[in-house]
Amino acid sequence: MKKGPVLIKGAGEMASGVAHKLFRAGLDVVMSELPQPMAVRREVSFAQAIFTGEQTVEGVTGSRVEDPKHCPTILDQGFIPVLPISISRELLMDLKPRAVVDATLAKEKTDTYWGEAPVVIGLGPGFRAPEDVHAVIETQRGHHLGRIYYQGAAAPNTGQPGEILGYTWERVLRAPSKGEFTAFAQIGDQVEAGDEIGVIDKQDLVISAIPGVVRGLLYSGLMVEKDVKLGDIDPRGVREYCFTISDKARTIAGGVLEAILFLERQKNV
Repeated sequence: MKKGPVLIKGAGEMASGVAHKLFRAGLDVVMSELPQPMAVRREVSFAQAIFTGEQTVEGVTGSRVEDPKHCPTILDQGFIPVLPISISRELLMDLKPRAVVDATLAKEKTDTYWGEAPVVIGLGPGFRAPEDVHAVIETQRGHHLGRIYYQGAAAPNTGQPGEILGYTWERVLRAPSKGEFTAFAQIGDQVEAGDEIGVIDKQDLVISAIPGVVRGLLYSGLMVEKDVKLGDIDPRGVREYCFTISDKARTIAGGVLEAILFLERQKNV
């Protein structure tokens, strides 16, 4: 009997890296995302399909699906269904997933728990195995990135962006105020320090603090809270990086694939 799909909560950058790896490995994948996704690395996020209908990441296409009952048809067509809804008990009963992966990167405890599927995996801090989920994947850069914890938890959230060429906070674009975000730049644009990247409510400018390439940028027109992440500038300036899955996402995805296969063999499911 064919196994159910892997249900991934979230369709941002890391979730999409996981989905891409699993799909290429031959597993059926279904993703769920907010109706107004806050993903910034949209060119490598299947969350973009919520806005545009479809999004292709390195040869794999995610397609927005309104009704979960249409997921099997979309999978048969060779696409990843992306649902603009939250996970509910009814959805879990309809899809009967072989595994659930919480890839929302909430960095705190969510309502995901081990009873949602035969295999349940959480990415990053906020989960503890086996109390909350069957496995936790390390998401912090460093020696343990992608490590699988079948007992224990990932490293606590540092609250600091990863360093690139010595830049941390400087490379992150944040909302100077609450309101509607309008983008001036596009992902892949080369910018200089002081360039205007966007604006909040047509009055509070979003300014780049460093030179580089716009690697991520929130979808224009979204309502945002003050200090929310709007995007990031990559000081390496390599445009290709904006449109390809990162080393971090690939490493985490490998951990998820290994954990699913290992746990299914251990549980004989």
